[in-house]
Amino acid sequence: MRPELYIARRFAFKQRSASKPTFIVLAAMIGIAVGTAALILTLSVVKGFADSVEHKLISFTTHLQIRQPEEQLFRESRYDLSRIGNHKNISKTYPFLEKSFVMRSRSADGGFRSRPVMLRGTGDEQRAAFLGKFLIAGNGMSAADGKEIPLYAGKTLAENLGLSVGSKVLLVGMEKGSAGAKLIAGNTNIVDLLSSLDLEIGTVRGIYETGLQEGFDETVVFCDLDLMQQRFSPMMISGYDADVHDLSKLPETARQLSDLLGYPYYAYTVFQRYANMFEWLKLQENIMPLLIVTITVVAVFNIISTLLVLVIEKTREIGMLCALGLEPGKISRLFMAQAFLISLAGIAAGNLLALTLSLFEQRYHLIRLPEKSYFIKYVAFLIDPADYAIVSFTVLGLTLLFAFIPARIAASLKPGTALGT
Repeated sequence: MRPELYIARRFAFKQRSASKPTFIVLAAMIGIAVGTAALILTLSVVKGFADSVEHKLISFTTHLQIRQPEEQLFRESRYDLSRIGNHKNISKTYPFLEKSFVMRSRSADGGFRSRPVMLRGTGDEQRAAFLGKFLIAGNGMSAADGKEIPLYAGKTLAENLGLSVGSKVLLVGMEKGSAGAKLIAGNTNIVDLLSSLDLEIGTVRGIYETGLQEGFDETVVFCDLDLMQQRFSPMMISGYDADVHDLSKLPETARQLSDLLGYPYYAYTVFQRYANMFEWLKLQENIMPLLIVTITVVAVFNIISTLLVLVIEKTREIGMLCALGLEPGKISRLFMAQAFLISLAGIAAGNLLALTLSLFEQRYHLIRLPEKSYFIKYVAFLIDPADYAIVSFTVLGLTLLFAFIPARIAASLKPGTALGT
């Protein structure tokens, strides 16, 4: 063992005076440990939150959609469906149909409640996959019995309209040009209204919950595609849903499909469809550098102040080492080695603390969040070894960089002055 490292270890971790410098070292180690753990946990929470919300957005909707301008309906084409499915990055593709309605329900006091909804017709496979993950009440696959349409409503919509499994609702068409839309606008007389009113009766067969209130749980209602085509738009669809194998190639895949199908088709991704949500997630990540810089500065000043105190405490020992012939350069390296040992111990403790807290929270979910505001029920910690390594080396590097100041002060002490204190 080199003499500088041996003496540094003795200085840092052995009590050699009545003033107990080991307490100062312990305080420095705790400070570095807390700073390191705070940095790692900040990265874990920000990345975990973004990853959880992004995963949720992608999990309940398809990766891309293919439509025509102004969301107009068009005839379903098996040829187009096969061309989309034959793309090397496409894993699954389905047709879907969407129509706007006002949903009305009768409340317990005899009154009526109304909400605008988007009725979305999908195939059995696609609907079963969605309801298998998010259905919280009712039967996942119910066939139509009679004239009533089986519906699957979001939890927020069900709460707003007072719905439960088995509730009956009235659907009033709201598409442009429909009788229901003319009724709302006041552009039709009662005779025309009664003869062409777009009304349907539906039964709530299930209630789902994704955790995303606005634009989904409070508006989207699922039903069977074939039944919806029979009732409203025979052989017509709103577009094609598609999932991909490689999400990193999603924008490129969307461009290729748009070129393949040609006008009037266009493809857009889930990142474009929920652009405001993904921009919000990026905004969360933009705050991260400020937090990292703040915590790092605190840790750096902590080690500087600790080493300065140790230099003062060890002034006589420094004088003795100089008198014995230890060169100023080695005195400087001695305190640099001391800073290295203290920071290394603090970083190791910080990593262990961060990992323990992350695993504990992942296991027991003690920190809860309001799902209507944050889209997730618990704080999500993403344990990424790269974050642990980056934070550790950054703190260690900055500590050694700024430890040069007290190390140079120690090396500049004169033996006579140091021994005379």
